[in-house]
Amino acid sequence: MNSYIESIDFFRGNDPEQIAEKYGTPLYVYSEDTIRNRMETVNKVITKYDYTANYSVKANTNLTILKLALDEGINCDAMSMGELMMLKKAGFPSDRIFFVPNNVPDEELEYAIKNDIIVSLDSLAQIERYGKLVAKLGKGHECAARINPGVGAGHSEKVVTGGKKTKFGIAEADIPKIQPILDKYDLKLIGINQHIGSQFLDPQPYLDAVENLLRIARGFKGLKFIDFGGGYGIPYHKLEDEADYPMEDFKTRLLPILDAFVSDYGYAPLFKSEPGRFCVAEGGVILGRVNAIKENAGKTYIGTDIGMNTLIRPAMYDSYHDIEIIRDGKTVPRENMSEASVTGQICESGDLLAKDRMLPEAKEGDLVCVLDAGAYGYAMASTYNTRPRPAEVMICSDGSVKQIRRRETYEDLMALF
Repeated sequence: MNSYIESIDFFRGNDPEQIAEKYGTPLYVYSEDTIRNRMETVNKVITKYDYTANYSVKANTNLTILKLALDEGINCDAMSMGELMMLKKAGFPSDRIFFVPNNVPDEELEYAIKNDIIVSLDSLAQIERYGKLVAKLGKGHECAARINPGVGAGHSEKVVTGGKKTKFGIAEADIPKIQPILDKYDLKLIGINQHIGSQFLDPQPYLDAVENLLRIARGFKGLKFIDFGGGYGIPYHKLEDEADYPMEDFKTRLLPILDAFVSDYGYAPLFKSEPGRFCVAEGGVILGRVNAIKENAGKTYIGTDIGMNTLIRPAMYDSYHDIEIIRDGKTVPRENMSEASVTGQICESGDLLAKDRMLPEAKEGDLVCVLDAGAYGYAMASTYNTRPRPAEVMICSDGSVKQIRRRETYEDLMALF
């Protein structure tokens, strides 16, 4: 593929150079149409039974994007009290929020209880802590438990959240210990959930985990919901024509598994999933400016203003992001390419967006466009090296460009002192 952003008209006819000049670089740019499309897709994973897709908001908590999820009928998962507050501010009612925290203090559990938000408890210790709070507050008696399904998958060991080497969930061997704690505090377990990991393009590990969780679910009576977790991947190697997640094939293979469970269990509880990345990753890019090009020991370095403070994924996970070069508002054709590394401006050797990548010739003043940055991009950005975080803009369905978060200023950074 020569240019992904041109093939889908990502900028809806807008000149990316003009956008960059108006809002500055680095700059997160989102496509409303792409995000809505992906949210619609995950909302139709299961149609035969009651089902909801719960957008995992840690992928991107921008209020405008949360409001798109609300509008698309997507429910949401939150991992922290801050995310719960964001969802309430976006307009989500409590019954469309699921709190799935890990090792949180009383303050966060208490906030959920007071706001009638169902909580998934990640350990026996958390069930005990939750029970004491329920006894104190006199409400919040219904809860869920996160089970470690013994299966894990993902593009990096740092994103695998199931199996034997993870901090998440209650091990199957400890499941018999759950009920005595529930009885002690008059708690009712109404749901179980799992999450095996993130960014897998082969559905088989997910299907295996679904079957395993449903096997475990058969040991619980009266469940109102079963949450299979998330992790559907997206093709980060678009310019090499990497295939999409086989969603239709996945749905076809998932349905008989659900049918067999419903037949055995006697009824169909509400089924849930937790897509995060799939909803927003392809809906976001980063525009950055080429500030310097140099040769060092025979290697070419393209120096940009997109550092690991703006996008940490390559440094943290060795993640791959396609990169396109834009000159005078047009994508530079992928011809006469040569090897180069794309770097940021952070004082770290690991501040690399792309290492030894075949790219078209870049010149000072060009824009670089980092693809698939809508998930775990701004959400993981920092002020490292005392650099303000970038602005975010949305290319709306009508083609207009709207700023949805202003650029942080140096005054903002000083204000906390």
